[in-house]
Amino acid sequence: MDSTSTATKPAGADLPFTADDVRTAARNIAGQVVRTPIMYSQTLSKIAGADIWLKFENLQFTAAYKERGALNALLQLNEEQRARGVIAASAGNHSQGLSYHGTRLGVPVTIVMPRTTPTVKVMQTESVGGKVVLEGETFDDASAHARKLEKELGLTFIHPFDDVLVAAGQGTVGLEMLEDVPELDTLIVPIGGGGLISGISTIARDIKPDIEIVGVQAKLYPSMFARIKGEDLPCGGDTLAEGIAVKAPGEITSKVIAELVDDILLVDEAALENAVSLLLQIEKTVVEGAGAAGLAAVLAHRERFAGKKIGLVLCGGNIDTRLLANVLLRDLARSGRLARLRLTLQDRPGALYKVMHAFDAHNVNIIEIYHQRIFTTLPAKGLITDIECEARDRHQIDQLISDLTDQGYSVSEVELA
Repeated sequence: MDSTSTATKPAGADLPFTADDVRTAARNIAGQVVRTPIMYSQTLSKIAGADIWLKFENLQFTAAYKERGALNALLQLNEEQRARGVIAASAGNHSQGLSYHGTRLGVPVTIVMPRTTPTVKVMQTESVGGKVVLEGETFDDASAHARKLEKELGLTFIHPFDDVLVAAGQGTVGLEMLEDVPELDTLIVPIGGGGLISGISTIARDIKPDIEIVGVQAKLYPSMFARIKGEDLPCGGDTLAEGIAVKAPGEITSKVIAELVDDILLVDEAALENAVSLLLQIEKTVVEGAGAAGLAAVLAHRERFAGKKIGLVLCGGNIDTRLLANVLLRDLARSGRLARLRLTLQDRPGALYKVMHAFDAHNVNIIEIYHQRIFTTLPAKGLITDIECEARDRHQIDQLISDLTDQGYSVSEVELA
């Protein structure tokens, strides 16, 4: 795989599944999942300097594309397997998609999750019919226990990504995109374990062999990137894109990606946060970090994608509301609309009052004020005051800081990491 490669990559005959498998999956699941819209974004296109089309997989019932592959796998079970039930290890969207469609089809579903899984994810899975078993401290522990129960109880294990039926089901996303917008020349797809992009690339190469297919991973979890490019990179940390935070990529999916995908890009946390915020502000749609990865890649590599007709998969919308609030506020801070100014004042009556005049003069709204008198290296008559404030834009904050400095105040801005 070459970072600049755009050459035609025909689908290899020796790959684990084919475009016909994706078409079969599409027929299997038709009418049982949402055929989500793909829409042109005029504003994001202007920002990116490319034609941006968005595939709204966050509009599925469980708010993620994972329903497609889970359902396709469930529909292939024989009567005995359906009666015994299925099992999976997942703390994310696969657990909800499998539980929802399994329950709907009358197939018992057991999901093994680590004990560290947030309660909200357990409740979401149980609310759509899944039986949750908590075991172990890590995903690997949960997966090992799921495999144990598979043998003990005679259940059928359905892998979240490294399964040909699951991957073929996910590929129906790409089939719909190219049916609805055949002029697309580039597809940018998030990668965790690789099920989505392996399915999409398989069908896309068959329909349009010269299309460019680019994967995106969070910089903190470059597992597939490292595997395909033969690099040894650290993998771990708290990423916003938890849906693609996979340390061990799939064997089946790795083979497909190596053959059919042109490149894999990495995006940092600031880029993911900005993309989540832009999609909410501009498209009025909520996506999780993984769902915003494609847009983050386009904005981080504007020159590379300039002028192209790009299809982005908004693969999921399951983001914690408190986390979403933090992302939005941090984005406002990065754009200069929120700031935290640190001033050194004399500890005497009226000192803060005088400072307030400057904020009033510049029409900057004060949100919070924090005084620090004790834990400081200043003299006993000094204090540090942090003022969180809201402005129209970065220029307004800069003018306020300049004015305060001209008045003799020591002012610094508390930077956002």
